[in-house]
Amino acid sequence: MNTRESKLGLVVAGLLLGILMASMDNTIVVTAMGTIVGDLGGLESFVWVVSAYMVAEMAGMPIFGKLSDMYGRKRFFIFGLILFMIGSVLCGTAETITQLSIYRAIQGIGGGALVPIAFTIMFDLFPPEKRGKMGGLFGAVFGLSSIFGPLLGAYITDHISWHWIFYINLPLGILSLVFVSVAYKESPIHQKQIIDWWGAFTLIGAVVCLMFALELGGQKYDWDSRVILSLFACFATLFILFLYAETKAKDPIISFSMFKNRLFAGSTLVSLFYGAAFMAATVYIPIFVQGVYGGTATNSGLILLPMMLGSVVTAQTGGFLTTKMSYRNIMFLSGAILIIGFLLLSSISPDTSRALLTVYMIVIGLGVGFSFSVLSMAAIHPFGIEQRGSATSTSNFIRTLGMTIGITIFGTIQRSNLKEGLEDAFSGMGAMKGQAFGDSQALLSEGARSHIPPQILDKITEVLSSSIVHTFTWALVPSGIAFLLIFILGKDRLRITRQATSK
Repeated sequence: MNTRESKLGLVVAGLLLGILMASMDNTIVVTAMGTIVGDLGGLESFVWVVSAYMVAEMAGMPIFGKLSDMYGRKRFFIFGLILFMIGSVLCGTAETITQLSIYRAIQGIGGGALVPIAFTIMFDLFPPEKRGKMGGLFGAVFGLSSIFGPLLGAYITDHISWHWIFYINLPLGILSLVFVSVAYKESPIHQKQIIDWWGAFTLIGAVVCLMFALELGGQKYDWDSRVILSLFACFATLFILFLYAETKAKDPIISFSMFKNRLFAGSTLVSLFYGAAFMAATVYIPIFVQGVYGGTATNSGLILLPMMLGSVVTAQTGGFLTTKMSYRNIMFLSGAILIIGFLLLSSISPDTSRALLTVYMIVIGLGVGFSFSVLSMAAIHPFGIEQRGSATSTSNFIRTLGMTIGITIFGTIQRSNLKEGLEDAFSGMGAMKGQAFGDSQALLSEGARSHIPPQILDKITEVLSSSIVHTFTWALVPSGIAFLLIFILGKDRLRITRQATSK
C-alpha cells in the first residue's frame, strides 16, 4: 500500500468515526432514558433529551453544508468534531433534565457538521466506479450506529453509568480528529455563497413551535388552550416567513432550485418519511421489550441487534446495486419490505414471542437499510463538486426533520393511547387508578415491577402494549407515503463511465 492509499484509508476511517458518533447519538439515549429520568427526574420532559439533539443537528446541517462549499470541508468537519466532544463532556456532567437537554443541543450543532460533510468528502475523494462501494460502506456505518446506539447505551447504563454514554465519544472523536487533520488534503475549489440566516432561524423556530405544541397538547395543556393555539399560530407564521425568506435569499438554506431536479426532489422527500417511520421502530421496540416483557435496559437494546444486522446488509447491498439498477427500483424493494415490517409490528401483543418479534425486527432492518446508502447517493448524483455540500446537507436535514417530527408525533399518539387505555382499564377503581398511573411509569424498571400487584401489572402491561402497537399501525402512514414518492426518482442510476454533472 503506497502513501496515498494509506492517507486515503486514514481519511475514510476518520470520516466513519465521525458518522458513527453523530448518528449514534440520535438514539444512544433511548434505552438509557428510564435510568436517566430515575436519576435526574423530569419524566414529562424526557423527550427533549432526544429532540434537542435532533433539532440542533437539523439546524446545523444546511448551514455547515453551505459553509463547507464556501470555505472547505476540512475546517468545518474538525469544528463539528470539537464542538461535539465539548457537548459530550457537558452532557456527562448534567445534574437536571433541563441541563442535559441544553447540552444535547450543543452536541447536536456539532453533529450537524459531521454527517453531511463526511458523505460529501467521500463523494469528492472517490471516482464514480468506487462510489457505490464506498456509499454502501458509509451507509452501513450510518445504519449500524443508528441501531447500535440503543444497545450500547443500554449496556453502558446497566454496567457502568449513564454518564459514560456521552464520555465514550471522546476517544472516538480524538481518533477522528487526528486522522482527518493529518491525512486529508482537500481541493482548493470552493464557491462563495451567502448564509441564509433568516431562513435558518425561521425554519428552526417553526419546527420548535410545532414540537412544543404536539408535545404539550393534550398533556400539560388542553388542545384548545391559549398556549397550544398560540404555538400552532407561531408555527404557521414562522413557516410562512421561512417560505418567503427562501424566495428572496440569494443562496437559500434550502434551495428550491435543487428540487427542480427530479432525482434530488424524490430522494429527499422519501428520506423525510423514512426518517419518521424509522424512529417509531427504533424508539418503541425497546420500550415494548422493557415495559411489556420486563427486563433490563440491556435486554431491550439486545432485541435491536437483528434489526441492526438487517440494515447493515441492505445498506451494503444497496450501495453495490446502484451501479446495476436504478435508484428507484432499489427503493421500491426497500419500501415494500418496510411496509411489510410495520404490518407485522402492528400485529404484536404481550403474547408475541421474542423470537417472532426478532423476525419482525429483521424485516424492518432490511427495509430501512437501503435508504442509508441509496438515498444519500441519489441526492448527490445530479450535482457537481461546488454543490455537493449543500445537496448532502439538505438531504440529511430533511431526513432529520422527519425523524424529529416523527418522534414527537408518535410520542403524542402513544402517550394519548396509554392515558386513555389506563383511564378505561381502571375507571371507577379510585385509589387503585392513581396507583396504576404511577406504576405505568415503573414498568421500565425491573426492580419496580416486582412491587406492582399482579392484577395491576397485567392490566398496565396490556394497555402499554396496545398503545405501542397502535403507534406502529400509524407508522404505516409515512411508510406508505414514502413508497408512493419513490415513483418520482425516475430511472437514474450510478454510472461509472462518466462523472455526474451539474444539472
